[in-house]
Amino acid sequence: SPLTACTRCRLQYVPVKGDHVIGIVTGKVGDVFRLDVGGSEQASLSYLAFEGATKRNRPNVQVGDLIYGQFLVANKDMEPEMVCIDSSGRASGMGVIGQDGFLFKVSLGLIRKLLAPKCEIIQELSQLYPFELVLGMNGRIWVKAKTVQQTLIIVNILEACEYMTAEQRKQALAKLSGN
Repeated sequence: SPLTACTRCRLQYVPVKGDHVIGIVTGKVGDVFRLDVGGSEQASLSYLAFEGATKRNRPNVQVGDLIYGQFLVANKDMEPEMVCIDSSGRASGMGVIGQDGFLFKVSLGLIRKLLAPKCEIIQELSQLYPFELVLGMNGRIWVKAKTVQQTLIIVNILEACEYMTAEQRKQALAKLSGN
């Protein structure tokens, strides 16, 4: 039925020009990497779209690597194209993400909430333990804390945030920090 087709589209990320996303390198064709960005088709990323990249100085990118980048081209008639540099040629935090973190998926609604300026959830979590966090507009989150246990606690809290009120979240965090 047309209804099921519609619900399926909503679950799939649709690339938007300028969106910062986390992609997974699935292959390399010539000078172009192919990335799974969670959409209906793969995105392309030129090896020259990294800070300081030249024909001689190529970025070290392997199949399976996670890449944080942004869409340069995203429209329904063309294959999505990603870059790992801003308009002035700087990486600005984009590029290959460390291997030893944890990648998971959440709803696009939760991602928007987490990306909002002064997000309370992130502020509260950062008082728990130090951790690194990469948020992709495509619903992917990469997180890494000092230990695997701390990483998984942060993952669980972020996943649960979707269904918790601010009050429930504060209580859960208070229990974890031992207050």
